[in-house]
Amino acid sequence: MKPARWSLRRRLIVSLAGMFVLGYGVLSLAWYLVNKAVASGNSGQECFEFTPVGPADCNDVNWNPIARFIVVVLVVAVLAACVRGWWFLAGRLLQPLRATADAVRRVGPQNLGQRIGMTGTADELQELADALDEALDRVAAGYESQRRFASNASHELRTPLAVQRVLTEVAMDDPAASQDLIRLGGLLLRTNERNERLIEGLLVLAESDRGLPGKVPVRLDELTASVLDSHLDMALRHKVVLRRDLTERSVPGDPVLLERLVSNLVSNAIGYNRPGGWVEVVVAGEPAITVTNTGQSVPAEAVSSLFEPFRRLNGDRTNHGGGSGLGLSIVRSITTAHDGTVEAKPRAGGGLIVAISLPHSAGRPQIS
Repeated sequence: MKPARWSLRRRLIVSLAGMFVLGYGVLSLAWYLVNKAVASGNSGQECFEFTPVGPADCNDVNWNPIARFIVVVLVVAVLAACVRGWWFLAGRLLQPLRATADAVRRVGPQNLGQRIGMTGTADELQELADALDEALDRVAAGYESQRRFASNASHELRTPLAVQRVLTEVAMDDPAASQDLIRLGGLLLRTNERNERLIEGLLVLAESDRGLPGKVPVRLDELTASVLDSHLDMALRHKVVLRRDLTERSVPGDPVLLERLVSNLVSNAIGYNRPGGWVEVVVAGEPAITVTNTGQSVPAEAVSSLFEPFRRLNGDRTNHGGGSGLGLSIVRSITTAHDGTVEAKPRAGGGLIVAISLPHSAGRPQIS
């Protein structure tokens, strides 16, 4: 059985005491040699003892400036060596803390299974690592439970929504249906369509939070061009002009999720715009994609809240329009799943600038 390791407190005390004893011994030896040399060259008296208050029985020694300088240099050098030595020992003793901090930094939604896993120390650092591992277990369990609930609830809600849509369409197609019934059916279909988009958004959000099972090289410029083409009708209805500046750019990731990311950015930029406004999409090296749009002014302090689920600029919860309130939340989640970052800032004159940074792909890109 491996013996228990000393506690961190005991190791620090022993190392500090050892450095003090070592420094005292070296300094005593240096003082002895200097005193012997100085005394031999002056009065013939030798001083062999070093005490905290100075050399013993050496009051008649004639200390010249050079000797004094040598003693001062030796004292400073020994003290510096002791400090540096203890600094090195303290760094070695605290190395597990740095390893623990690095392990905690690597924990994220895509690798909640990351643990510190410190073994063989049986000291305060071991207790800290074990406590953090237990906390990460609880966080992972809660996160997985929340994700599983959203996924299961979304799947369960799909069927009744589909049935509701079919029944509404059948009722509206009935030749005996009145105009009021048809008008009410149209309202129900639009509400049902919004709820279906909400359910689809929750599924995408749960899937992207789970992480990527694999990555392939994807041509982001070609994918973005395809998304822009599919949004031309939407831009025409909102009287918004689409601009594009697409440079060849490949990123490693999931083509379906990346397409959803770009689609959400473009549809959000079109929907929250003004008649006669524009949306500009740029694909380049860094950031990988930037979407800028005109529109109402966005306070700087409100930008971060736009990436939270079910949040809009003019209210805490979504209560109008056809959106699900998950567009930018899905953008952030998909970006994180691809090891990227998303930044947003207000545009001067109104609107928003959203920049997505993604890693570069080294492999052969997949054709969209």
